[in-house]
Amino acid sequence: MAPEVVDRRDKMQQLKAKSLEMRTPQATKTAVMVIGGAEDKVHGREILRTFFGRAGASKAYITIVPSASREPAIIGGRYIRIFEEMGAEKVEILDIREREQCESSQIKASLEACSGVFLTGGDQLRLCGVLADTPAMEIIRQRVRGGQLTLAGTSAGAAVMGHHMIAGGGSGETPNRSLVDMATGLGFIPEVIVDQHFHNRNRMGRLLSAIASHPDRLGIGIDEDTCAVFERDGWLQVMGKGSVTIVDPTELTHTNEPHVGANEPLTLHNLRLHILSYGDRFHLYQRTVLPAVHRISS
Repeated sequence: MAPEVVDRRDKMQQLKAKSLEMRTPQATKTAVMVIGGAEDKVHGREILRTFFGRAGASKAYITIVPSASREPAIIGGRYIRIFEEMGAEKVEILDIREREQCESSQIKASLEACSGVFLTGGDQLRLCGVLADTPAMEIIRQRVRGGQLTLAGTSAGAAVMGHHMIAGGGSGETPNRSLVDMATGLGFIPEVIVDQHFHNRNRMGRLLSAIASHPDRLGIGIDEDTCAVFERDGWLQVMGKGSVTIVDPTELTHTNEPHVGANEPLTLHNLRLHILSYGDRFHLYQRTVLPAVHRISS
């Protein structure tokens, strides 16, 4: 190939990378971090370090809400040690086990003052049962909306992020209505339905089943040790070792979901699918994808 052709191609690649770089959103201070579970707690701890940094780093005041867990003190204690080792100014557990506790002045004061809230794994139905429609929940919601708080949820804490929530179900099957149990989540990001431990537990079928019954939502499947960071400007950015799967039904032309039995196979025509990995971005409202700049430029 002639040198001038190679040179021209290189310049075009550089221009393309520069254009993408200009369009790449700058990280806002606060974010909602949706983690697929089993995040690295021992080695680089990249996802947890990012949460720590977004919550204020050495000035961070982090509250851990282990309400989804059957062993809240044990799981909460583990995160306390991690964030204290990182150098957070203050870390505490809000061990909320009953809805009445959400009206406690002490718990409300903590949620008003903290810079980061971390929802642990466990049972998402238990977490919603304790927090939904409570004064404590309203404080978190308003402060997230106002950009005053970084919120993270892992595993069950990730599942609750949408208005419609996957509460349970099977894996590895052809999509059908009986494959997924739906409930109402906490609605921090109402446009999405989140599934976690995604490829690790072969959950594509159940996410598709959920989207078939709620085609006005966006399906987000997050692998273990992987995080979808939702910025306040509408961009989602992927970090961690796995991938984030986006099921976009915006252009869905047909589903048989209303007309078939619970165990019959579902049809979904004209879905759009994106598999995103480290550094890739997706805009929640424009439904556009932006690849990681380093991949384009290299």
